[in-house]
Amino acid sequence: MQKIAIFDLDGTLADTIQDLADAVNFGLNQLELPLHSLDEYKTFVGNGIRKLCFRSLPDNKKDYTDELLKLFSDYYEQHCLDKTKVYDGIREVLIKLSENNVRLAVATNKAHEFAVKILHSILPDIKFDKILGNKPQLEKKPNPQVIREILSDYSEPYEVYMIGDSSVDIQTAKNAGIKCISCTWGFNSESELCSKNPDHIVSSPAEIANIILCSNV
Repeated sequence: MQKIAIFDLDGTLADTIQDLADAVNFGLNQLELPLHSLDEYKTFVGNGIRKLCFRSLPDNKKDYTDELLKLFSDYYEQHCLDKTKVYDGIREVLIKLSENNVRLAVATNKAHEFAVKILHSILPDIKFDKILGNKPQLEKKPNPQVIREILSDYSEPYEVYMIGDSSVDIQTAKNAGIKCISCTWGFNSESELCSKNPDHIVSSPAEIANIILCSNV
């Protein structure tokens, strides 16, 4: 049976939180609004950059969302690779999966153009069959549309895993009827992930390959 591993990006493949935080704080500073800490931003991410900007604004300034989004996007376009890095062990796992004929894809709520730019820069040697970020014609995770779009390129039967660091990824997998592997090195706590009942929880990238390659479903 064909095996397919669909990865989230932020908090799963790469540590992107500092560049995201810097970009939002830049916009907030331009608007003369309060800034946030890195830990606060970890609670704001997961549902796309518009929602990130919305959550970062004070309750009485939510109407600044469009303005903050524009400031964020202009800054992030230039600085999205300043501090972003691949998590230790991720490249090796992707190579191992690929060498064992597991197909690789990415499904993220990050804006599509940013996702492609980052992945081509930090993982240039990895072949993903498809990278799908947030586009106007696609519903964001946890809507399963992005998963169905990826799977439309493959013929059944297949065994599919969604690998991510958040409750959004768990719900996406459930909505799509596929298995979920939750990663504890990302932006959400292990206790939060456990409360959402993923199929697997891993604390190191190597465990991802062990689960997928040892499965006999």
